[in-house]
Amino acid sequence: MSQVSPESPSRLSTRAIILIELALALGGFAIGTGEFSIMGLMPNVAQDLSITEPQVGNVISAYALGVVVGAPILAIVGSRLLRKHLLLLLMGIFAVGNFASAFAPDYHSLMIVRFFAGLPHGAYFGVAMLVAASMAPPHKRAKAVSRVLMGLTIAILVGNPIATWLGQVLSWRYAFALVGLIALMTVIMVAIFMPLDKQQARSNPLSEMRAFNRPQVWLALAIGSVGFAGMFCVFSYMAPTLLEVTHLSANWIPFALAAFGLGGIVGNIAGGWLFDKLQFKAVAWLLLWSALVLMLFPFAAHSVWTVFPAVFAVGTMVSLSPALQTHLMDVAHGAQTLAAASNHAAFNIANALGPWLGGLAISAGYGWTSTGYIGAATALAGLLIFFWAWKVEKDVAQAKA
Repeated sequence: MSQVSPESPSRLSTRAIILIELALALGGFAIGTGEFSIMGLMPNVAQDLSITEPQVGNVISAYALGVVVGAPILAIVGSRLLRKHLLLLLMGIFAVGNFASAFAPDYHSLMIVRFFAGLPHGAYFGVAMLVAASMAPPHKRAKAVSRVLMGLTIAILVGNPIATWLGQVLSWRYAFALVGLIALMTVIMVAIFMPLDKQQARSNPLSEMRAFNRPQVWLALAIGSVGFAGMFCVFSYMAPTLLEVTHLSANWIPFALAAFGLGGIVGNIAGGWLFDKLQFKAVAWLLLWSALVLMLFPFAAHSVWTVFPAVFAVGTMVSLSPALQTHLMDVAHGAQTLAAASNHAAFNIANALGPWLGGLAISAGYGWTSTGYIGAATALAGLLIFFWAWKVEKDVAQAKA
């Protein structure tokens, strides 16, 4: 991060930085819409393919597994490429994966193409976060990261309700086709607005893997993998919960998605701000908040007057993303590309773990609202990992003193 590059604020105008951030955020918007829209369309996909909602949960987990597999592999393989070229390649793959999802004929083929679509997710965000941080002063890096991640949270607020409405009116397949078009728009914007830095320092894959192998890095990834699972556990089954527990019509699902998205925007801003203020300690407070919100969700789900504020509160758990992302860039010296990409792999382990655990509980007969209790348990487990990571941080600081 210390090297001066065309992405450095000393070499780019404010207008150029804004346009680059917008282009990167549009990619986040595409990914967020593609990742989360299937959750709002779970009943539609299940009916069309003659499968159960927990099986659609497996499709969600297949995408998440693609992110987990693709993030480190593509980050390492792409480390020799210029960042601009790598971003164009990754978003192009994402576009193809979503167009293929729109034409998947059955359950098993949809599982395969969703896995493929997930492959570039983590690496794209990893590279985009590094570009965003490189354009900001050191004390404002978390805010710069949160601005690019805003595309992801706006997708939850705007993209997902629109995709859900489109899927309900026409077919869930149109939602994935829309995501493919947005991904192509991202390719065009990155090609136009992001400068090509031919002097960019290339990272060595072997050096990155050696530098990556630090306890602080692995513990931070473990916090995201476990502590974030509760949000996905609740959100993945939100549509059937609204239908079966709150007894709302399907027309209310896009509004619930919008409430979740508003919570995500608030959480994204708050997470970046809180980390800039408290540094790593912010993660503990965010996990405590997550556990409280998830514990209350099963009670709130029974009334239309309380379920929407509860969904909004679950959305604020997105605050963990910019906090952990910035922390990883701090502790992964020499392996920042791999660590930044792996952060999204960690969150998608959570995306696989949450729906899987929720599906087990629902299939065992514990009801749709059991997802809240399971989610709270994962948040508290993430908090325990945080305390372990905090002790390691203190030990490392004392060893350097």
